[in-house]
Amino acid sequence: MTRRILITCPQMQRYAADYSALFAGHGLQADLPPVIQQLDESELLKIIDQYEGVIAGDDEFTERVIAQATRLRAISKWGVGIDNIDQDAARARGIRVTNTPGTFADEVADVAVGYLVLLARQLHHIDAGVRSGQWPKIEGTSLAGKALTIVGLGSIGTALARRAQAMGMDVTGFEIEDARRDAAHAMGIELLDLDSALRSADFVSLNCPLTTENRHMLGATQFSEMRRGVFLVNTARGPLIDEAALIRALETGQVAGAALDVFEDEPLPMSSQLRKFDNMIFGAHNSSNTAEAARRVNDLAVQNLLDSLARDSA
Repeated sequence: MTRRILITCPQMQRYAADYSALFAGHGLQADLPPVIQQLDESELLKIIDQYEGVIAGDDEFTERVIAQATRLRAISKWGVGIDNIDQDAARARGIRVTNTPGTFADEVADVAVGYLVLLARQLHHIDAGVRSGQWPKIEGTSLAGKALTIVGLGSIGTALARRAQAMGMDVTGFEIEDARRDAAHAMGIELLDLDSALRSADFVSLNCPLTTENRHMLGATQFSEMRRGVFLVNTARGPLIDEAALIRALETGQVAGAALDVFEDEPLPMSSQLRKFDNMIFGAHNSSNTAEAARRVNDLAVQNLLDSLARDSA
């Protein structure tokens, strides 16, 4: 009997045909609904009761969705962050939740470095000027000797730290897990409490998971206590930043510019006031997206799903 699984991660959908024989060999039929970034709660509620397994992106697996997922046995998260999944509800229903940690640290760190360079040297504005017939000589700021604070020193944060140290930046960090703190110390990273780390920074990069405790960890108070003219990079999760507070900090010049690959609402709404600032760089929650990383994560996400379903059937 064929069992149905759902693939909602856009990156995984792109390569789903490569796994069709593998799925068929396990008696699985994969369905691929149209997805731009993620499915919201209302979209999932309409379909979730049909499926035994999901390879998920950032879809809203809320308590209501889990309650309606009467056949669901496994959620295989494509990626690291599982903040979009109500894990307590899943655990209560016996649904196994897995993810793919440590699979694209270099890719995300590369993008974070790219954002640091763009912000410091304003290359995006120079490119736009030349394309429009100008020959701009925009004065930037050097990265060597500048203070970079990395919030979250897991695989991505430490990969960024290695790159920043190689560029001559003075790297400090904030991390709560003891094992990661020990690894950071071994790399020569000075660890501070969050407030001190933020106050000391010329550049701040967010590279931590989203939890209930750190939602809006950068708000009005934190921005007001940072150095005036600080630059901000976020390749982690949008809700780590209070966007209303960031808008005010951009208006006053407290924050000199920001590069955001992630947002509180995704895709970024056309009505977002962030769009009015020319010192903003926008991404599309795409920092992990290379062909090499996709293959690694696809393989692991598929294997996690197959293992979970087999474990449930045993």
